[in-house]
Amino acid sequence: MKTLVTRFAKDESGATAIEYGLIAGLISVVIITVLTSIGTKLNTKFQSISSALG
Repeated sequence: MKTLVTRFAKDESGATAIEYGLIAGLISVVIITVLTSIGTKLNTKFQSISSALG
């Protein structure tokens, strides 16, 4: 039983997978935030162009 617990404590493959998952999640949140911001700015710009033409 002691060797099982020791081997489980030394196994880092699960921790690495969790770290990669957290990094991917963080990158996804940043991308969504940036794209939302750009979309809002573009929408505002197109509305001002449309009102200037109209």
